[in-house]
Amino acid sequence: EVQLQASGGGLVQAGGSLRLSCAASGLAFDDYNIAWFRQAPGKEREGVSCISSSDGSTYYADSVKGRFTISSDNAKNTVYLQMNSLKPEDTAVYYCAGVSGSSWYCWEWMSYDYWGQGTQVTVSS
Repeated sequence: EVQLQASGGGLVQAGGSLRLSCAASGLAFDDYNIAWFRQAPGKEREGVSCISSSDGSTYYADSVKGRFTISSDNAKNTVYLQMNSLKPEDTAVYYCAGVSGSSWYCWEWMSYDYWGQGTQVTVSS
């Protein structure tokens, strides 16, 4: 059974940091492109960041560029999202998602096969 387990969310003050983890099991992790999406109440799901399985390329939404860093530890089958300089507008449920293959579009959430359960990030002002 394929599972993506997202964790690391919490309550933090503006300017603070959190590190989210997405632990994968039941799949060939090295073959999977992993992304982080987020969804705030009343808003659409939006892509935050993703990392390519083929060459480790990373991509970021403009709203988080320079503040968030995505990384992968293949030995632990885990992708991390380091979030620094957090802002109240970063408040959302964060989900990790995975899809295999080279023909993928980082920002298209419907293209992902597997999803984690979500972890809440709340940034207070």
